[in-house]
Amino acid sequence: MTASPSSGSVQKTFLKYQHVFVFLAPLLFVVGVYSVAPIPETAGTDYWLEYWWLFLAFIVGATIVNTVGISGSALFVPFLIFVFPVIAGETLTPETLVKVGLISESFGLSSSALAFIQYGLVDRRLALSLVLGGIPFVVAGALLSFIIPAWLFHALLGLALIAASFLLFKADLGHEDPSAGGDEADTAADGGQPGLPNDDDKLGPAGVEKAADGTITRVDRDGNDYTYSHGGYLERFANYSVGGVFQGLAGFGIGELGIISMLRTNVPVRVAIGTNHIVVALTAVLASLVHVFGGGLVGGHTMDLASTPWNMVVWTVPATVTGGQIAPYVSATLDTGLIKKGVGVLFAVISVALFLMAFGGF
Repeated sequence: MTASPSSGSVQKTFLKYQHVFVFLAPLLFVVGVYSVAPIPETAGTDYWLEYWWLFLAFIVGATIVNTVGISGSALFVPFLIFVFPVIAGETLTPETLVKVGLISESFGLSSSALAFIQYGLVDRRLALSLVLGGIPFVVAGALLSFIIPAWLFHALLGLALIAASFLLFKADLGHEDPSAGGDEADTAADGGQPGLPNDDDKLGPAGVEKAADGTITRVDRDGNDYTYSHGGYLERFANYSVGGVFQGLAGFGIGELGIISMLRTNVPVRVAIGTNHIVVALTAVLASLVHVFGGGLVGGHTMDLASTPWNMVVWTVPATVTGGQIAPYVSATLDTGLIKKGVGVLFAVISVALFLMAFGGF
C-alpha cells in the first residue's frame, strides 16, 4: 500500500526539518520540568546546577552508544553505578538508576533513530520484523525483572556480552564497506542514486531496489551503495529473542546481541546500526511501559515522579538528544573496522562491570 501524496509530503518535510523538532522536544521537556515538576520546596539555582557535569558525560556516552547501535543504558547504568558516586559523593538507588536511564534513553534513541532514517541507513521492513518477533520476549523479560535476583541477571548478561564480543571479532565483516555510488552532483533529489526507484512507502531519503533474487541495493544520502539480503532470519530471531528478554529485564541487551546477528547475516554495518536503532528504540519504550505499569500489578516497583531527580534529567535529556544527532555522522565518517573493534571492546568492558556487580566486586 503506497502512501498518499499528502502523507509523503508531510513525511519528507518532517525528515527535512527533523533537527528542529528533535531539539524542540528536550527544550519543552526542560521548560515543563522547571514549571510543573514536583521538586523540593527549597530548590533554587544550586539545585538545578548541581549536576551540570552530567551533560558532558551523557553527550559522550550517547554519541558512543548511538554510533555503534546499542542501548544507552548499556553505558549509562554502569556509569551511574561506578563513576557517579566517585564524582558526586553519593550512591543512587536502583529506582533512581531506572528512572534516569529510561528518561534519558527514550529521548536519545528517538533522536538518533530519526537522524539515521534521514541519512538513509534504516531498513524499515527488517526493523519491523525484528520488533514484532521480539515483543513477547521483551514483555516476558520485563515481567521477570520483578522476581529474578539482580546478581543472576548481571552474571547472565555479562556472559552474553562476552560471547557477543567474541563473535563480533570473529565475524567476517568484509561485506561492510559501501561502494561509491557517484559524486554528490549525480545524487537524485530525494538523496537516492539515479536509476534506483523512488519508493513512496520508504522512510528516509535513500533509494532502495530489491532484485528478483532478493538482493537489496540501498543508497544513503551521500550516494554510497549497500548491497545485502534479508536472509538469516533464524539466526537473527535467536539473538533478538535472547536480547529481548534482557531488554525487558534492564533496558539493554537486544541492541547488543541483535547487532551481532545482523552483521553475521551480511547486513552492512552502517545499515545494521541504523536499523538496530529502530528496534532498540521501540523495544525500550515497550519495556519502559511494562516496568512502569507491570510492577504495580504484580506488587513490584513503580515509578514515583515526586522522587525523580529532575535536576539530573534536565541535563541528561538534552545531552542524549545531541549525542543521538551526532552519531550518524560519526558512524558514516569512521572506518567500519574501527567501529567493529570499538563495539567489541565496549562489550568486554561492560561485561567486566556486570560481573563485578554480580559477585560483589564493588
